[in-house]
Amino acid sequence: MASETKIVNLAEEAKLATENVKAPSYALLTISKSLFAGGVAGGLSRTAVAPLERMKILLQVQNSHNIKYNGTIQGLKYIWRTEGFRGLFKGNGTNCARIIPNSAVKFFSYEQASKAILQVYRQRTGNEDAQLTPVLRLGAGSCAGIIAMSATYPMDMVRGRITVQTENSPFHYRGMFHALSTILKEEGPRALYKGWLPSVIGVVPYAGLNFAVYESLKDWLVTSNPFGLVQDSELSVVTRLACGAAAGTVGQTVAYPLDVIRRRMQMVGWNHASSVVAGDGTAKAPLEYTGMVDAFRKTVRYEGFGALYKGLVPNSVKVVPSIAIAFVTYEVVKDILGVEIRISD
Repeated sequence: MASETKIVNLAEEAKLATENVKAPSYALLTISKSLFAGGVAGGLSRTAVAPLERMKILLQVQNSHNIKYNGTIQGLKYIWRTEGFRGLFKGNGTNCARIIPNSAVKFFSYEQASKAILQVYRQRTGNEDAQLTPVLRLGAGSCAGIIAMSATYPMDMVRGRITVQTENSPFHYRGMFHALSTILKEEGPRALYKGWLPSVIGVVPYAGLNFAVYESLKDWLVTSNPFGLVQDSELSVVTRLACGAAAGTVGQTVAYPLDVIRRRMQMVGWNHASSVVAGDGTAKAPLEYTGMVDAFRKTVRYEGFGALYKGLVPNSVKVVPSIAIAFVTYEVVKDILGVEIRISD
């Protein structure tokens, strides 16, 4: 669900679908350069906040009977002390590896969904100049998010397990491919999609609201210019960053409980599970879930409602720097590649 770093480039480039671009070769070249720029931006931004991302996942899935991580600062210090500098970035390689296919699928899905929805909307209203409304953008963003997430979900599932491994874990995945082959052998193909349902449901408020809030907030600022932030019909880098941060914050807060449930379901059935999940064998075994509803019920029953927001602090802290790094990197790479960044009027 890590979508926040793609808000800016996906929202901007999706405008190609609504501006009647007639030059396929130019559009294809622009798309290719944009995807490359997005991949570089995504990789750098994810790496920069990787310690916070790992801390979030550890807080989400740790055995509630054997607490090792009591908060963000204490948790990061504990990782540094027990696993060293490299421990802060565990699982980041797999996370970066899924950026390119995820970005490509999400980009094309959002572009095509926006184009199709806008065409139907114009036919229904009889207004050929109509533009996408916030609700329609929500639908297009949700479609893109679901398709991209489903296509790359096995990599996300593997990333989650690699991330929670510690030095005391009884068994170690040596990398992404080793983890994939081991899970397939021991748990079967369906295991790669554990937690998929809450992920799909979470995409609607998360990815959908990201696109809708970002686009709508940006259009409102350009149209009304309430604080004098618009110059020559364009928003500054800082203003667009603020729009992206606001969109990411809204989306992640609404969908966060589903992210917690998804991570916990991904750990179910893991033979020789990480010591963080299993509790080092000195405490009660972690809960087993039969499905999404059962996971919600048991989490709230045994740990309280607040458990649905475990890890929210490091997740919130990483939003602004992640978007900032992704946005600035994306702009710089596109400038180097000579790609025009289109801003809607």
